[in-house]
Amino acid sequence: MVATGSPSGPGSERLPPDEPDPASTVDPGLVAASQRYLRAVRTTDDRGSALEAVRARIADAPATALDALSPDERLAFWLNIYNAATGAALLADPGRFEDRRRFFSEPRVTVAGDALSLDAIEHGILRGSQWKYGLGYIPNPFPSTFVRRHRVTEPDSRIHFALNCGAASCPAVAAYDAETVDSALDTAAESYLRSETVVEDGTAYVPRLLLWYRGDFGGGSGIRRLLREHGVVDPDAVSKVRYREYDWSLALDAFRSDGND
Repeated sequence: MVATGSPSGPGSERLPPDEPDPASTVDPGLVAASQRYLRAVRTTDDRGSALEAVRARIADAPATALDALSPDERLAFWLNIYNAATGAALLADPGRFEDRRRFFSEPRVTVAGDALSLDAIEHGILRGSQWKYGLGYIPNPFPSTFVRRHRVTEPDSRIHFALNCGAASCPAVAAYDAETVDSALDTAAESYLRSETVVEDGTAYVPRLLLWYRGDFGGGSGIRRLLREHGVVDPDAVSKVRYREYDWSLALDAFRSDGND
């Protein structure tokens, strides 16, 4: 889903012919800009001018443009922004991942004039102002003005299969658009759950993300329903669900294009 390209020289990149160079795009629309931001992160090894141009486009966007996004546009936009900001920060300085609490809580990207942390995007905007450590059951009663204004109105638990924080156990990275975001999230959920679930002797060992955001998925019954819906487990053969350990090893390959996205 992510268009790819290769650098043509220091400080520049070449995108495919059907994709305009971000530096030459006046106003591609915020969702398209967020896609180009992610593409630039993944294809510009020297963090060149194309990346800076599209990042400036997003930083300088008027807040009213964010207000005008439809629910699907808003979802696709913020998924792309999170993954692009994460990749840009870690590719520039992998050492930032050594202090993960600081990495997620400090500002990493500016959108419509507001400097935002990854936590603000994930737990504030995409999860509808949930407390990070509340297992999906405890809302954050003090969201920022920006988060209150721009958060999604109906949080979608499938975002957890689309956000990549830089760890080895994270889902794959893709560029999302409003027209296909629903089906793309279904694909992401099924792919991640199938690849990360192991069934042995009637027990399903599932990704720890399902535990951390248990309430987002509808509790234990919701998690079982999710596994059934995506064909990950046979309900007649699985009686227990256990949560696997999360691999926090830094893994940056997801933020580098391999030419087959």
